[in-house]
Amino acid sequence: MSFRPEPPYRHGQGARTAVLLVNLGTPEAATAPALRRYLAEFLSDRRVVEIPRLVWWPILHGIILRTRPAKSAAKYASVWMKEGSPLAVWTQRQTAALAARMAADGSQVLVRHAMRYGQPAVPEVLDALRAEGATRVLVLPLYPQYAAATTASVADKVMQWAQQARYMPELRFVGEYHDDPGYIEALAARLRAHWQAHGRAERLVLSFHGLPERSLHLGDPYHCQCHKTARLLAEALGLAAGEVQVTFQSRFGKAKWLEPYTEPTLKALGAQGVKSVDVMCPGFVADCLETLEEIGQEVRDAFLGAGGESFRYVPCLNDDAAWIAALAALVERHLQGWDTRSSPDPATLRQSRERALAMGAKA
Repeated sequence: MSFRPEPPYRHGQGARTAVLLVNLGTPEAATAPALRRYLAEFLSDRRVVEIPRLVWWPILHGIILRTRPAKSAAKYASVWMKEGSPLAVWTQRQTAALAARMAADGSQVLVRHAMRYGQPAVPEVLDALRAEGATRVLVLPLYPQYAAATTASVADKVMQWAQQARYMPELRFVGEYHDDPGYIEALAARLRAHWQAHGRAERLVLSFHGLPERSLHLGDPYHCQCHKTARLLAEALGLAAGEVQVTFQSRFGKAKWLEPYTEPTLKALGAQGVKSVDVMCPGFVADCLETLEEIGQEVRDAFLGAGGESFRYVPCLNDDAAWIAALAALVERHLQGWDTRSSPDPATLRQSRERALAMGAKA
């Protein structure tokens, strides 16, 4: 095995701590070629699609990557922001807000973000952190509920990078925070503010990203953690069980996924005479295609078409101050025992920055 080239070790160089936020990823543009590249990487992950390659490869390359990119590009175009993809924009803002919050508290921790699929890629960001002198890295996937297809895939990518490192930094991983009090309270505050501004709907629907049902039977805790998040949120808001409904969205393929499915549930509510719904997606901490287009457009149209009269999507936490405070508290807990108050001497810092800039230019 060949190892990546690294700068010579300097005797006496101090330890430096970094936090790496990792989100799922997004295409670089709302175009078919960009979607083809993104989907090829995403759907090639064995954690995401647990189908034997002999069966899956002809389907992926012969059908999906020929037909899906153009359709997905049109959907992305409908929610694309001036600064770029919503997921990329909000993840960047979360990173900047977390860095500012920690710096204001006196922390010298480096805070960066990466995408599991697409750019900025996990290996390149880790290279840059090492070039900046990071010897300890806390990896925090931006998925509150653990799933092998998401959280474990991030760990896979980080460890693939680590296998080629000569001087591997200390690594810690945040596995999940589905029941973190700060996260729950940030969700509750988001809903309270929404209700104060718009009033309460008849029904609150909490839509989580779906997974194949077999993942539950194979030991994945995701389904249970989604329901626990929903229960804790309902308790924080003082809601009765019948006032909140949990659903699962984004089904892909013909296999049975976690139920009930979001869109059929909203159609049924409309047909049953429910006139108004508030829909929130607690499993997403940043707005993206699945929240803005799938929920905010497709599911909305389905509910209204079935007889509903008022459909209100409650935005994700994004860079909300309560969420950033909760995120900072979560990070601080997982950094315990690591020095977060000191930084390298000026000479080392200058060399690290020059190295990081050189690596960025090369990339």
